[in-house]
Amino acid sequence: KLAENEGALITEGLHVVGKPLSGAAQADMKRLMPEGEARDLAAELLKEDHELPALMRALSGHYIAPVPGGDLIRSPEIVPTGRNIHAFDPFRMPTAFAMAEGGKQADLLLETHPSLPRTVALVLWGSDNIKSDGGPIGQALALMGAKPRFDNFGRLSGADLIPLKKLGRPRIDVVMTLSGIFRDLLPLQTRMLAEAALKCAEADEPLEQNYIRAHALAYAEEMGCDLETAALRVFSNAEGAYGSNVNQLVDSSAFGDEDELADAYEARKSFAYGINGKAAQNPALLQKALKDVDLAYQNLESVELGVTTVDHYFDTLGGISRAVKRAKGGEGAPVYIGDQTRGSAKVRTLQDQVALETRSRSLNPKFYEALLNHGHEGVRQIEAHVTNTLGWSATTGEVEPWVYQRLSETFLLDEEMRERLAALNPQASMRMANRLLEASDRDYWAPDEATLEALQDAADALEDRMEGVAAE
Repeated sequence: KLAENEGALITEGLHVVGKPLSGAAQADMKRLMPEGEARDLAAELLKEDHELPALMRALSGHYIAPVPGGDLIRSPEIVPTGRNIHAFDPFRMPTAFAMAEGGKQADLLLETHPSLPRTVALVLWGSDNIKSDGGPIGQALALMGAKPRFDNFGRLSGADLIPLKKLGRPRIDVVMTLSGIFRDLLPLQTRMLAEAALKCAEADEPLEQNYIRAHALAYAEEMGCDLETAALRVFSNAEGAYGSNVNQLVDSSAFGDEDELADAYEARKSFAYGINGKAAQNPALLQKALKDVDLAYQNLESVELGVTTVDHYFDTLGGISRAVKRAKGGEGAPVYIGDQTRGSAKVRTLQDQVALETRSRSLNPKFYEALLNHGHEGVRQIEAHVTNTLGWSATTGEVEPWVYQRLSETFLLDEEMRERLAALNPQASMRMANRLLEASDRDYWAPDEATLEALQDAADALEDRMEGVAAE
């Protein structure tokens, strides 16, 4: 645990357009990149500003050189920055490498969970797949025991099943939730995943070796629908809609019972996509599938983001976890995070992931002091970490109480720090205090009487300061 916390990669402040990295930051970045010519070239290019000249060329309507998008540490060839990124060949995703890596990650997930799950709820993001040429798609296919099918021109044309004998285990039922970006940018892959699920449901195989077929047959009988409908496993928003709105409800504290978050998720993410790529809302089928979920899972997108950095993670993975808990009558399913950002894969429980990020980011002076160098926006970023942490409590209940205690002690119960935050951004500081009090009110942690009183005093002082600023 100590080594994992020590070695965790964190961002250092916010990027300023046109400002090259400091010498120390350049050295740190070079050390993390794989050795080779690309690293040496990237190190030289990082010393110069390529962004403002590129911005001026763009505003003048001139040519912008292209480059594949990606992560600087894993793909140093993406520098210089300030170029027109392109992502992928949609006809050749997932690549053979992505399928191999996806298969390894799927196996690691199954090894991490105490028993073989019958159903996995999997969140798929467009950006995540674009950066990895379809790695998470490969995970979904591997769990089902399927592979992509390509035509004679090498173009993606569907999905085929891997024989059970070669698979060596039962086919896992995978309930896939797609982000709106995935749905928009990867229609071929959306249809491929739907075809893989349908072929599994139609395969003449023993039910104890094919959980998708077993569940689809049961759903068809219970719902009075055909097998093709009962085999729908790819869910997302309606065309033109994005997100589950769970993040908005948490951000505005506009929910009473946590089941309201499940309502929001199901209302927005219950559109099933079939092999024709068309969507049809089917909340009854989604609820049937969620009731059988044994675990929920999502990959980390890059070293730049964590599950407490942005609210999109708890909006989707948290949202589906809350919906699973309600569908199962109050019994939650374990939530896992797949981390491949450092080369070797790692699967952590959500509780461990939040704890790791809290220690390595939110409570780490190197992290928050770098943010505070950016003044108003830096405080807002710190407050976002606190809000996103509460989002995980609301959707999964997987945040340990010490997290809120230490956040309170670091940012609000320390008078000197509280004054610094308030001077830079009084509104975000007050929101942070109210967020921690809300966590107590909702029983996500139980501070002692002295801590609660001190936190309330801090919130009142910040509110008075806000009123003074408004009066000025």
